[in-house]
Amino acid sequence: MVHQYKNNGYDIVLDVNSGAIHVVDDVCYDVIALYAEKLNDAKEKVTPQTAVLAVPTEELIAALSGKYKESEVREAAEEVFTLIEQEALFTEDAYEDYMTDFKKRPTVVKALCLHIAHDCNLACRYCFAGEGEYHGERAVMSYETGKAALDFLIANSGSRKNLEVDFFGGEPLLNWQVVKDLVKYGREQEKLHDKKFRFTLTTNGVLLDDEIMEFANREMANVVLSIDGRKEVHDHMRPFRKGAGSYDLIVPKFRKFAESRGQKNYYVRGTFTHYNTDFSEDVLHLADLGFRQISVEPVVAPKEAEYAIREEDLPGLFAEYDRLAAEMVKRKKNGTDFNFFHFMIDLEGGPCVAKRLSGCGSGTEYLAVTPWGDLYPCHQFVGNNEFLLGNVYEGIKRTDICGEFKSCNVYAKDKCRSCFAKFYCSGGCAANSYNFEGDIHGAYEIGCSLQKKRVECAIMIKAAEQ
Repeated sequence: MVHQYKNNGYDIVLDVNSGAIHVVDDVCYDVIALYAEKLNDAKEKVTPQTAVLAVPTEELIAALSGKYKESEVREAAEEVFTLIEQEALFTEDAYEDYMTDFKKRPTVVKALCLHIAHDCNLACRYCFAGEGEYHGERAVMSYETGKAALDFLIANSGSRKNLEVDFFGGEPLLNWQVVKDLVKYGREQEKLHDKKFRFTLTTNGVLLDDEIMEFANREMANVVLSIDGRKEVHDHMRPFRKGAGSYDLIVPKFRKFAESRGQKNYYVRGTFTHYNTDFSEDVLHLADLGFRQISVEPVVAPKEAEYAIREEDLPGLFAEYDRLAAEMVKRKKNGTDFNFFHFMIDLEGGPCVAKRLSGCGSGTEYLAVTPWGDLYPCHQFVGNNEFLLGNVYEGIKRTDICGEFKSCNVYAKDKCRSCFAKFYCSGGCAANSYNFEGDIHGAYEIGCSLQKKRVECAIMIKAAEQ
């Protein structure tokens, strides 16, 4: 499978199955397109010989005679043959059979999302957790429940040494003492069980102070700081319960926090909606404030929500991603660069094949824990009793649900099998698939469209760096 596209002046060809990326000239781009018409669906192994049989060079010359010289087309065809010989173009998919065995593998729990507080001091309009309550009652996690969660993680992690725990909410700083106590307990358990905890924290910043920053800098491997961008955008979507905006309160704290971490091991994380489809302005606003680690993501919301991303928004959003990518290339050259989470891509290493094919590990390797100790596949399933797996005291009872998540990969999703981005997005979010398609093996169409655009932009940025 080959995917071709043009972006910010670059002609890019992605060989999907090998991961090879080629930045080519116009004539080679058009020659590959003619081959692709015949070879993408080829049932036999593609070789230079089968390529010639599918589209003879003379046929290429005739098809492109009004656009390029004969010598240019012949040269481009030779380049294509060479790439095919090198198994860098029109390569076969070698991973589908691998996934059959991969689904049978034993799994261990590697990470927990601890819902340390089902409560929040903000009233974000798009909050999937219903102002932190997850459509239930307000509650905070007790130290005893948190201890049981860490014990559960240790007991179910097998021989894996490195474990991850994210303190999440609601707003986890509403239950800060328990966070500190659980970190202390976790550090004690590391020595007893030969484990290493990687703690992370997600916060809206309202209660952030010097003591919390100091503790987080010492104990938290990463922090996520929630801010949507420009003041008017942020305050509209992330107000206090009485309506006042939170931007002016949190920005000085976040800037100080980011600097105290050396501009590393954190993200300012925002959400864009139908109200700010010019979201690149929000990303650049955050960069201009001095933040170097930025993530601004599309809202995932019911179609009827006024702020939901709509099909008609997509062309404008694609243009925004293109604009942002071009600006990032420019700033890189000027020495004022920053990282944008959705454009971060590793073309030489990156996640292992298994992770590329199976995704985040929700429901198997990664679980969410409520204040009461209930276990769910991830934070977005919390409150949906159909996905209640068990609890930290008695363990996982619904192994059938875990089995469903274990089988969830790009080959189990019809819409993913023929998608060029499948090895980069790993099949997308299971929660979004369920919420929009009624099946974790489905695909959220708007999310897919935006993800594919982000992959294209990320590759273009890498091309520009060469």
